[in-house]
Amino acid sequence: MHLPEKLRDQLKKPLGILIQDKDATKENISKKIPKGTFVITVGDATTEKMIKFGFEVSLQIVDSLEKRNKRDLPEGKVETILYCENPAAEITPESISAIRKALGMNPPVRIVVNGEEDLLVLPVALYAPDNSVILYGQPNEGLVIVQLTEEIRNKASSIMNSMS
Repeated sequence: MHLPEKLRDQLKKPLGILIQDKDATKENISKKIPKGTFVITVGDATTEKMIKFGFEVSLQIVDSLEKRNKRDLPEGKVETILYCENPAAEITPESISAIRKALGMNPPVRIVVNGEEDLLVLPVALYAPDNSVILYGQPNEGLVIVQLTEEIRNKASSIMNSMS
């Protein structure tokens, strides 16, 4: 599935609560994540931040890049590592399959994407368990925290259905 130009602006709006970079502290983030939540991170910097803050990240989706610059994978405990191909501005069947597989495994699971992981927030929102919180970076703004609801699932489904 390719991201059409007409959807790009829509995806610039955060799917959840935006916490500005300066306010993205462990305390502020903790207030937004209920105990026992299935925590999912999308993005290297977000994953690294959450691990450093001591959160148990059940599913980590990274691509070894930050703002298109190469970086080391975040440190942290990982039970299983899966790999997939996912070019920029796309969501591949392979990446969806990796997400679905990862969600059925013992956490923590890391998916290492060859390409770009940004859009994978959408299939994660579609397939993650109900008690999930998805965290991802909003470039040059901060951290987005998405409490998974039926409304979020429907929005993710609608956007994915608009991709060709």
